[in-house]
Amino acid sequence: MEQKWWEINPDILIDTPFLAIYSDRVRYNIETLIASVNGDLTKLRPHVKTHKLGEILQLFRDYGIEKVKCATIPEAELCALYNVPDILLAYQPAGLLKQHRWLKLLQNYPEISFSTIVDNFETVFELSKLGQDNNQTFGVYIDINTGMNRTGIDFKSNWDEVMCKIAELSNIQLLGIHIYDGHLHGTEEERAYAALEAFEIIKDKLYSVEQKLNYKLKIVAGGSGTFPFYAIQEGVECSPGTFVFWDTNYQINLPEQKFLPAAIIAGTIVSKPTENTLCIDIGYKAVASENSLDKRFTVLNDVNLIPVSQSEEHLVLQNNGGKQYNLGEIIYAVPYHICPTCALYETVQVVNAQHDIYDQWVVLARKRKINI
Repeated sequence: MEQKWWEINPDILIDTPFLAIYSDRVRYNIETLIASVNGDLTKLRPHVKTHKLGEILQLFRDYGIEKVKCATIPEAELCALYNVPDILLAYQPAGLLKQHRWLKLLQNYPEISFSTIVDNFETVFELSKLGQDNNQTFGVYIDINTGMNRTGIDFKSNWDEVMCKIAELSNIQLLGIHIYDGHLHGTEEERAYAALEAFEIIKDKLYSVEQKLNYKLKIVAGGSGTFPFYAIQEGVECSPGTFVFWDTNYQINLPEQKFLPAAIIAGTIVSKPTENTLCIDIGYKAVASENSLDKRFTVLNDVNLIPVSQSEEHLVLQNNGGKQYNLGEIIYAVPYHICPTCALYETVQVVNAQHDIYDQWVVLARKRKINI
């Protein structure tokens, strides 16, 4: 019988639980992303929070992707270590500790174009003072809140006036605006309609700012959910992240996007407590567990294996089918949410088209600190 795409040859298996990524599928996903913008690489600024891997950054570079977005200073540092030319920190550096770490990163890599998002004048004023004291210019994007209510200036407010005020500060380079609308759900059409409603207002205001400042401003917008919408908007950089590995959540909720699952968790049957239950070593510590038990993973081996309980190191599956399983057998599962799942692992096992684990990559940017 032909192997399923996820099955790994048993003679090279390592101890479970482990996270495996499939390099041929990762390449397919990157190529699909590029095709989605008709090959215009200038439109792509993928988010690195999903993978946190230098080897994936190198793949991006190999394909000609020269800009990225990240969420933490270690992620930004990893991008710098892999010589990514243009790095946007999509997390406001509020407070002296974050601002001084950010400054040190920029000082250590002067050849790289760094930028960050901000959503208030006070933070930018602090960065301006820090820049003046250290002969450093900070590139900033104004973070616009279109309804997620997590960060940003309300898109219906006077953010255009704030931008003009920020543009006057010393040692500050105002680059443009940043939009993340992860709150938008529903069908592709519903997501696009909601994104457009806010985007039309934002574009009009941004144009007025450009006229006052007399230069063109950039737009970095969207995540996975609104990627198809922003991919066809002129002058917009798109920043999806999950595409590189994909997951069950987006397979279900973003069916129009044709990326392939490229990461799985492998676990072992360690006990059979009853005739119809199996205990697997995929506990809370092996998969992101922010969702209910039915939304943490999809078992690939058998649709009749249903999760009934989970704890730190244990997962109990009820076997509602006729197939019998032995102790020591491997169970494969696709995470529902791959981004926080990847961050649980120090390393990932890399699988080729021949179903062999041929490499191991360190998830370096899961650390709170690399060097800075």
